[in-house]
Amino acid sequence: MSMLAVSGDHEIAAEAADEAFSRAWRHWDQVRGMASPEGWTYRVALNVLRSQARRRRVEERLLPRLVRRSEVSAPAGEVWELVRELPQRQRTAVVLRYVADLDERHIAEAMGVTRGTVASTLAAARHALGLALEADVVAEERT
Repeated sequence: MSMLAVSGDHEIAAEAADEAFSRAWRHWDQVRGMASPEGWTYRVALNVLRSQARRRRVEERLLPRLVRRSEVSAPAGEVWELVRELPQRQRTAVVLRYVADLDERHIAEAMGVTRGTVASTLAAARHALGLALEADVVAEERT
């Protein structure tokens, strides 16, 4: 109930509480020995709420930029099919970079990661796409 009072949103409060209890369970060997396991769990839930609020503020700030770029159509064709097969983080970074035309700093803000993580994620995605495209070319040559 207290997370609901803090967040004002039942769904967000439930997610924060679920995450806090999940972390408490995962680290129970350490948490049970604390002076106040309930306080630790409550603090974790508040931190989750703060993180969610920060992420929402970043999304709200970046959304107008993405909406203004509505003239950019989504990629189509074989390359986009390969992008869809990338892991979620790589796929998200590729879309934000090459469809939304965001720089690494803004991608990092949107994804809630560091700029270095964005750079390495994009490099891994480009490498994976290069290998997949190369494999497609070899397959076409064999037929």
